[in-house]
Parts: sequence; C-alpha cells; structure tokens
Amino acid sequence: MALEEYQRKRDFKQTPEPPAKVERGERRRFVVQKHRAIRLHYDFRLEMEGVLKSWAVPKGPSLDPADKRLAMQVEDHPVSYFDFEGIIPAGNYGAGTVMVWDMGTWEPQGDSAEMLRKGDLKFRLNGEKLKGDFALVHMKSRRPGSKGTEWLLIKHRDAYVQEGYNIDAYDYSVLTKRTMDEIAGDQGSAEWKSSRKASAGGATKKNDWLAESIAKADARKAKAGKKSKTARPSSASSGGVKKKLPGGDEHSEGLKPDPARIGHKSPMPRVIHPMLATLVDKPFDGQDWLYEVKWDGYRAITFLESGSVRLVSRNQNDMTAAYPELGSIPDSVKARTAILDGEIVALDEQGRPSFSLMQQRTGVGEGGRRIRRTRDDIPVMYYVFDLLYLDGYDLMQAALERRKELLASILAPGDLVRYSDHYIGNGKALFEAATERELEGIVAKRRSSPYVQKRSSDWLKIKIVKRQECVIGGYTDPRGSRENFGSIVLGLYDDQGRLIPVGQAGSGFTEESHAVMWKRLHALQTKRSPFFGKVESTRQVHFVKPELVAEIKFTEWTHEGQSGGMKMRAPVFEGLRFDKKPEECKFERAASASVEVKKAEAGDAR
Repeated sequence: MALEEYQRKRDFKQTPEPPAKVERGERRRFVVQKHRAIRLHYDFRLEMEGVLKSWAVPKGPSLDPADKRLAMQVEDHPVSYFDFEGIIPAGNYGAGTVMVWDMGTWEPQGDSAEMLRKGDLKFRLNGEKLKGDFALVHMKSRRPGSKGTEWLLIKHRDAYVQEGYNIDAYDYSVLTKRTMDEIAGDQGSAEWKSSRKASAGGATKKNDWLAESIAKADARKAKAGKKSKTARPSSASSGGVKKKLPGGDEHSEGLKPDPARIGHKSPMPRVIHPMLATLVDKPFDGQDWLYEVKWDGYRAITFLESGSVRLVSRNQNDMTAAYPELGSIPDSVKARTAILDGEIVALDEQGRPSFSLMQQRTGVGEGGRRIRRTRDDIPVMYYVFDLLYLDGYDLMQAALERRKELLASILAPGDLVRYSDHYIGNGKALFEAATERELEGIVAKRRSSPYVQKRSSDWLKIKIVKRQECVIGGYTDPRGSRENFGSIVLGLYDDQGRLIPVGQAGSGFTEESHAVMWKRLHALQTKRSPFFGKVESTRQVHFVKPELVAEIKFTEWTHEGQSGGMKMRAPVFEGLRFDKKPEECKFERAASASVEVKKAEAGDAR
C-alpha cells in the first residue's frame, strides 16, 4: 500500500488530518489512536519505510496473551499522522473523534520488511501503556469476499503481561490526558495536537498527575475569564514556527537536530561543573522560556563511555557505587559517548520525588556512600534534562531546546531512566500544578540559552517549599528525656566568607538518624566557635568543625534576636547532603523575576 490511497480518500480542505508525504529516514516509532467513527476501534501504526504501516484493531491491543486481537490492515498513513488528535468533521472519510491512546518506540525482532512480507512480524514495544513483545500474524483467510487484510495482534509472555487486561481502565490521551468525550467536546478546534518525542521515555502512569494538574490550572484560568495559553509538553509544542537559535541553523518542528550541526568536534571533557539556576521571587509566563519540575533529589552529571557509567555530584564526588542499578543507563541511551545532566530521585507512592526517601536510601553514612536500605526497598530513577556531549561533539554552546530535542531522540524509555519533560510558555500553570502536588518548585530555562558551568539568569528557579542547605556548626544540650543533643546549630556564609548563625533545628530526626548524627557531631567537636558573632540560645551550645551540610525545610525568613539577623522560622532537619560542600552554603535571597528575565533576554547573563 502507498500514500496514494490515503490521499485519494481525503479532502485536505475539509479535514485537519496531515497531507500525504513519505518521510526520509526512520525513527521506529509507534502510535495507537482510539478512533470513534462509525464504529469505535483502535488504529495501531508502526513507522516503517517512511510511512506508518496501519492496522484497525476493533477491540484494541491487549497485554493478555490469551487475547488474540483481530487487526485489519488499512492504507499506509504519513508519519506526520503520528500525533494527530482531534475531530475529523462530518462528511469526511473516517469522520469522528481521534485520541492518541499510546505512543512510543518499537524494535523489530529481525528484518522488519522480510517479516512483514512473510506475514509474521515480531517486535517489542516501549510505550507509556504498551510494553514488551508482540506479534502481528497474517491470517490465511478463506472467508468469501476476504481481501486478505486480516491479521492477529498477539502479546507474547514476558514481564509486562497483565492477565485479564481491561483496556477501558486506560481511557485517556497520552498527549493531553483528555478522555474521548473531552476531545469530542472541543468542536471549535479542528486541529491536531503536537506531541513530545516518543523516545523521550515519557511519564509513567504514576506521573500522569502533572499534565492533569496543568489542565486543571488552565481550566480555572479560563473559567475566571483569563486568556490562557495551554502549557504543552516538550519542545515539539513550538508549533513549527521557524526561528534562529544560537548554536545551529533554522529550527522547525519535527527536524531532528544533528550533533555535527549544533555542536563542535571536541575530546570528551573529564570534568563538568553543573549549570546552576538563580532563585527568583515568583513564577512568570514567557514564550521564550521552557518550564520543568524542580526534582527533589541529588544532581548528577553522567559520563557514558564504552558502556561504562560514571555518576558525579555537583561538588565532583563520585556517586557511582552508591547507585549500582544506574549502571544500566547505557541501555537507555543510543550513543557511544555522552555526558548527561540530571537528577537522581526516589518517588513516593503518588509518583512525587521524595528527599526523605533518598535519605533513607543513602542513610547518613560516611561520605554518603553507605547504603542504609537496599535498592529493592527504595529504588531510584535518573531524570535527564540536558545533553552536553554526544559521540565526539561538544553541545554546550548549542541552544537548550536543540540539546533537549537531541536528548529526546537518543533516549529510550526505561524503568530507571526518564526524560525530564518540559512545558513551553506557561510557567504559572506549571507552578500552580506543582503547588497542588506539594512539589519543591519549578525551573524556568531560556529556550535559546547555551550551557554555562556556573550560576546564570538563563535558568531561574522558583521555590514552593522553602529549603536551604546549611552548615552545622554546633549542637545544644538536650532537654527532658532526649539524649545526646537537643538541636543542631545552623549557619550560612555571607559574602565575606563569615559563617552567620541562622537558626537551630531539633525536629525531623528519627531515633536512628538522631543516634548516628550524635556520633558524627561528637567526632567533630571543637572548643572554637566557627560562627561569626554570638550564637543566641537558651541552652548550652557546643561547637563542631563546620564540615557537615544539612538540608533544612522552614516556613520563612525572619529578623529575630538581639542582632536582628536573618533567622529560619520553624526549621526542620530533612537529612545530610554529601553532594554539596559547606562553603557552597550561602545566603540565597530571591531576586526579582522580571529583572532576571530582562537580564537573560538581553544577553547580560553571559
């Protein structure tokens, strides 16, 4: 079949479907579109030979091997049909509602063209809903009038089998999280929705809350009579408008970036100092910016070379041994050599990043290397948000959006590695969604910005929960039945390198962490105060060498005490941080978002 049949059946002046065009190259993507036409069915499509080979599956695919689904082969569709979602108007071929039910990548288990010709196509799916090994088997039908288009879609037995699979339990779009009825109600928009890259790993169902929360935030704005630009996931939502970006030629939707075009030949760097974000006071919207969730874990630069992995913290500590399961990262990255930037996180039962779980995983052992609980108890994931080097090319001077597009194209879905998705233009909606889910905050990044190994106004962070890394400079005597110590005494360095006391934290400890902390404090005890000025306390203060960094959650900054200095109100100990040096713990006052945005867009940040 060719695209002539697809072209013949459609009047593109009447339908929003994309026109017929055979693509060069092949990215081996798949999509399943739920289609409510004359009859409800699912369209299963595999990217092959520059088109989407397509089958109509009346009952839809299944993860139960007992379900052998009839699949009727239909005309090939253009690759641009991959993310079509919307309404085909009445009077047109296939009139009705179309939902992008699932998408991802597929891997043939042999020569795909030969298997298709023989009628026994075996493949593996890596999607959001469909995973594992499948087969499309051509039926040698003798039914009168048969056109020979009948196939069977069969799930093979593997780790992804779900016996008694109920497809109706997954009735939502992986693009927009809408139901069929919600899409059908969008009669005013005869358009197809742009998608994120299929190879980006995608969000697991556990993390569907993010898109759902953003949709709710937009709905609330619309109800209030405010004009809202929907925050769409990933750089693909740029709508195909061409624009000049530093580090590359004209960029347009769907154009896969080439490292040779956006980067320059260079030996692989051995050391990377992570790019850091500037703290600002409030969220903002801007089409020149993309917005990401601020992951609450440990920042890690990942060096991949000849199948080996090296995880390095922001202060150049090697973290590889602490997370042995992340040794499989090369399986998810299509590259010989690469440098990734991302965050190691542990997710709670709601799919939210939890620093508390990370602390339970790493414990408070020497150097952060001792694992207190096993990886089976508390698994971690690596969320990747930037690509700095790929197969001989340094990409750091390329535009962020180009780097992320290239990252999405080389990153395959996996249980341990995820692409950190982003939303363009609407930071306020993402901030509202993150607030609703009680996340730490969001990060705004200028789409055209290069990667600089320092703090920059091109990346801006907006916090929801107030957290601060503090130096532990002492402890107080205990009260009542408590043993060992009462509170830890906290400090931050000022611009003159002086350690200024900012508060005392006595809550947040478990019995175990309290005992371990006491051993560390006792070993660092000193008679000399590391603080500049007097530490105000109602209990006896004992000083320690300023070598430990604590993550502290608090409610607000206040001016307290005789000195009138800045103090944390209601500080709570969250855990020790071994990925940050004590001298990095400085006063971080939120700058004006509008000022920093103007600075970045004027190019002053570089």
